[in-house]
Amino acid sequence: MNRAAVTGSLALTLASALTLTACGGSGGAGVAADAEQTLTVWAMGTEGEKLGDVAKEYEKTHSNITVKVTPIGWDVAHQKLVAAAAAGKLPDVVQMGGTYLGEFADMGVLEPVDTKTFKEGDFFPAAWEQGSYDGKAYGVPWYVDTRVLFYRTDLAAKAGIKKAPATMAELQSAAKAYQEKAGSKWGLSIQPRGLDTVQSFYPFLYSAGGGIIDDGKAVVNSSSAVKALENYGSFFSKGLSDKSVLPGYDVTKDFNTGSVPMFFGGPWFTSLLDENYPDIKGKWAVAPVPADQASVSMAGGSSLAVSADSDHKAAAKEFVSYLTGAKGQADWFERTKDLPANTAAWKSGDLATDPTLQIWRKQMDTAKSTPSQPKLTEITSKVDAAIESVTQGKSGAKAALDKAQSEIEGLVQ
Repeated sequence: MNRAAVTGSLALTLASALTLTACGGSGGAGVAADAEQTLTVWAMGTEGEKLGDVAKEYEKTHSNITVKVTPIGWDVAHQKLVAAAAAGKLPDVVQMGGTYLGEFADMGVLEPVDTKTFKEGDFFPAAWEQGSYDGKAYGVPWYVDTRVLFYRTDLAAKAGIKKAPATMAELQSAAKAYQEKAGSKWGLSIQPRGLDTVQSFYPFLYSAGGGIIDDGKAVVNSSSAVKALENYGSFFSKGLSDKSVLPGYDVTKDFNTGSVPMFFGGPWFTSLLDENYPDIKGKWAVAPVPADQASVSMAGGSSLAVSADSDHKAAAKEFVSYLTGAKGQADWFERTKDLPANTAAWKSGDLATDPTLQIWRKQMDTAKSTPSQPKLTEITSKVDAAIESVTQGKSGAKAALDKAQSEIEGLVQ
């Protein structure tokens, strides 16, 4: 998910009010699942735009249910959710991005997941972890996201690169070869600064064995994390990556021209490249994140949560079950190309047979999610700042991460 900047004062004010007023659930039996009723659902971005079609299909076999889907832009999603939670007006079902769930679970406005209905073992481990907070699940995994390496195969041939880089050392060698032998302006596109730079850094951090939080403690200045940031920063200091990329940069344009021959991206880039740049179809491929200690990428995506104050919990649970079951997730993939969080959905159709999709599947097996934290947005912003200080040549990796560590320690709960 692409997270918009959060207005801190608004969030803190409303969250404080909520802490005093939230009741943590309606307490009553609520409306029975088979009663005539309307379910309210909020979903973000493209998912919000396309969920309405699925809701109409659901209504055909559930004549007593009207599903009212409200699409919400990611740029305003956080403010709307906080305001609705403080007013006790969250929808019955709400899409929760991984960076949001810990915050709202901590507020007491999300209903714990019924683990007799939804089984942890049915989903990728990282997806289930992303929907959990303080040892309890509050969101059922809906779809997953991870990053893999996109690379130009035609330019690789010119550069004398015979296979996708499998290690971090090979990644840097390939970036240099693309520049020197294939005429690429840059070797690799990675984000140098700005909001959510940390998402670009995660494959380096996790593959090196590092993390931001482990077992409830900040660990962002561990030796593994320092090594990862030194490696990340070296792409900029050696001129292999552009340190002046502006917000909103569209890497696919430079990937098309060959100015950028490699980048880490999510599954949606496949459709973007096929639709917008058909001339390079067959001239690029994807590969797992190059390994340091191991090949580990970030786990993203979204969960579906039920409001603790909903009077329609029974019907909401049935709708969530429909969306997160293997059949529903396979259908959702066909509609959106969002990767299923339910592993059983990968056993049929293109998800089972397409070699490229299997690379995403393999990457998800080892993908790592950042533990849910109420102040995760603020925590990761400190890491963003540390990365920027290194990529812009203002600080060494250890000093930058030591500073981030000291700032993050007081934010971890």
